[in-house]
Amino acid sequence: MLAEIITIGDEILIGQIVDTNSAWIGQTLNARGIQIHQITSVSDAPEPIIQAVNDALSRADIVLCTGGLGPTKDDLTKHTLARMFHMKLVRNEEVYEQVRRMTALRHIAFNELNQSQALVPEGCTVLPNRCGTAPGMWFEHQGKVIVSMPGVPFEMKVLIEEQVLPRLETYFHFESIVHQTAITYGLAESILAERIAAWESALPASLHLAYLPSALNIRLRLSAYQVDRTTAEAQIAQAFAALEQILPYNILGYGDATLESAVGALLQQRGESVATAESCTGGNVAHRLTALPGASNYFLGGVVSYANTVKESLLGVDPEILRREGAVSRPVAESMAEGVRRITGATYGIATTGIAGPSGGSAEKPVGTVWMAVATPTETIALKMVFGSIRQQNIERASSNILNLLRLQLCGAPNHGLDTLQY
Repeated sequence: MLAEIITIGDEILIGQIVDTNSAWIGQTLNARGIQIHQITSVSDAPEPIIQAVNDALSRADIVLCTGGLGPTKDDLTKHTLARMFHMKLVRNEEVYEQVRRMTALRHIAFNELNQSQALVPEGCTVLPNRCGTAPGMWFEHQGKVIVSMPGVPFEMKVLIEEQVLPRLETYFHFESIVHQTAITYGLAESILAERIAAWESALPASLHLAYLPSALNIRLRLSAYQVDRTTAEAQIAQAFAALEQILPYNILGYGDATLESAVGALLQQRGESVATAESCTGGNVAHRLTALPGASNYFLGGVVSYANTVKESLLGVDPEILRREGAVSRPVAESMAEGVRRITGATYGIATTGIAGPSGGSAEKPVGTVWMAVATPTETIALKMVFGSIRQQNIERASSNILNLLRLQLCGAPNHGLDTLQY
């Protein structure tokens, strides 16, 4: 079963707002066995809307439109769909009363523009919007379905969940679509592909592998389409179990797993704790750890020691080491990690010190140079990495790599996991 999504609004095309609706709709429908074939954005004008809907109907069984249903003159979706399906606009009494009640509760005048929200194409099925004044509209055309919904995300989501999906499941028969995603870290895409080539070749014909690289990780998604769900889930579980044997230290987890969630889970399982000492990352590592619920079970605190005087006074870094080696150096990173572990009593202290850029580098220490360290109860491990020239990317990559270095210690990776690092 194929669906297309059409988002309507000049504000999307000029970048004034980001289209989060399509991502949510795609994820939600795919979980029900509906494949999204295409996503299209068009302006608030009749001809582009008509063209987009006709094109989508030529390819898909379901067309979902969001946006352009407000009460003002630039909201033309309802009028355009009525014209397209040769329907006149008529007043729907249920919607009229809904709008009247909502405007009264909000102390808004029930003027002609608000009353016009109750005008709907005669012949469509009205989907009352309990969260707003613009109703959804369901059209059936030659065995296909077109649904028009408000662009306001929380209104659209309620309509999808409470009305659109139940109706679609009654109107059509859906086969199962099953996805599972493994989150990997520490291997460049080309190296990862080479390492798992034999595993990929041995996958059952019913499973499809997709590489989904990002700046922070590479996701490996296995998908099965129009299948028996139980069988597909068992095949995917078996395939990923085999992958874990090939990549024992490069898989963070599955689904929405992140470096910080993997670290947090390992610390909690072990009853251990961590504290952070950050210079170039400016508290970003602590932020990522504490953004997760339950972080108080394992995160004790952090020091943002941007200035050398703070490294000395709070973390106990020897001024002579700073003078001799410079702030961006192995001994300073090690001393920072050991210092924050000592002053907080954490099981592990982790530290970053580097040149985030875009200025401040030298021939010996170019922009993007970062030293990071993990102090454990028995030893301190340090790692130097050189990233690029873009400040925010350097901060995020340094944050990710120090979290990964800690994760590898918690996993018991041989040689402190340094052999698993490719970038």
